[in-house]
This record gives sequence, C-alpha cells and structure tokens, in this order.
Amino acid sequence: MKILITNDDGIQAPGLYVLANWAKKYGEVTVIAPKSEQSAKSQSINIHTPFEIVPVQFANGIEAYSVDSTPADCVRFAAISLNRDYDLVLSGINRGLNIGLDILYSATVGAIYEASITYPHVCAVSTESRSLDFASTRLDEVYDYFVKNKLFDYWGTYNVNIPSQDRGIHITHQGGRYYNDKFVDLGNGMFCQHGYSVHEDHGDYTVDTDAALNGYISISPLTVDRTRYDVYNKLNELLNK
Repeated sequence: MKILITNDDGIQAPGLYVLANWAKKYGEVTVIAPKSEQSAKSQSINIHTPFEIVPVQFANGIEAYSVDSTPADCVRFAAISLNRDYDLVLSGINRGLNIGLDILYSATVGAIYEASITYPHVCAVSTESRSLDFASTRLDEVYDYFVKNKLFDYWGTYNVNIPSQDRGIHITHQGGRYYNDKFVDLGNGMFCQHGYSVHEDHGDYTVDTDAALNGYISISPLTVDRTRYDVYNKLNELLNK
C-alpha cells in the first residue's frame, strides 16, 4: 500500500512523525508537509506567487518534502507534479481536535478535502493538544475499526478525532459551533483573535463535538459537495412543472 501523509502543523511537528512512523508498518510512506504551521488555512492554495518545495531528511529514511505553502498545496504537489498514485492519504496527527464547525477552517481537514478529489481513501486525524502520546496508542484500534467494518467500502473521506481518553468509538456527524472568537484591540490598528468555547453538551454521541469532548473516538464521513439536495430537489420539482 502506498501512503501519503501531510499535516498543517508543519514538517517538524511531532504528530507528523508519529503518524508517519506508525503508517510504515502498513506500506510505503511519503511525507509532504508545510514548511511552517498552516493552521486554519482550510483548503486554500497559492496560485499567484512562487513557493519553495524541497526534499528533506525525515525519520527512518521516509521520503519527505517540505512545501512552503498550505496542506492542500502539499497534496496537489503529490498529485499534479509528482503524479503519484496513493492508496491512502492521511493528514495529522493534528495538535487540537477538529470537530463541529471548526472543520470548515481546519487545514488538516482541508488537506483531505483536496486529496479526495484525486485519491480514493483519505482520512484526517486529530487529538487534543496535550494528548499526542495517548493518541499514538489508539491508532491501531482506529485502523482495525476501519478494516473490520469496511468503512472505506461505504465512503472514501473521513475525519477522526481521538480525545484524551478512550471510552469507545462512535460514527458521528459534524456538530455545530464549538469555538467562537473575539477581536482584541492591541492598539495602533492591530487586532488579534482570541477563541473561547461555546459548546453546549447534549450528550448526543452521534455528534462529533459531544462524542469527542466526552472521551469517545469520533469518526465522521465528510464530503466536499456542499449542495443542499432537499432544497435543490424541491426547487426543481416546483420550478420545472
């Protein structure tokens, strides 16, 4: 199996090393990751200015490239420039959960959205910011769950969140707003955004936010198709009579 791995925390991120070294036992691994942190860049790409792409040394002799752009561009470099086929694309392990509406901003998830255009099986993996060591011990459990239940036979794009404890695995759907922000005036026309939690826990473990924040591993099938089909079908029915 040929496996491509990227992330949004950068080529030096510990979570990238953990995921790449774990994946080596399942196949031939290539790492293509951003030169620097690209958090909250979603699926953005750079189409106006040149950027650096260079091979770099990586742990255990894994082939690796540093890309001075976004995770989506890392995937595009693999697909368009290297023109390589991969059986599985992984993004992570991200430092911080990607749940609820936060996945709209996440470049960890943006990378697999981009990958899903070209590759059949893609998956983002995230954990709580201080739980990388624990998450690394649950990767086999998650992989076995995918294989045992043949998840990729049903759909090709998934988002996995591994919290700081493991009460089991739930198949989930995207929840609502998990974090909001406030703009803090630093003076002289400078502002920064400070996030704060707005999550309301309803104990519904079919929702990624409730599941992950209550200690369950969350696995959500995702899609890049943002069409609201019930409205689309209704409007066609009404307007094409």
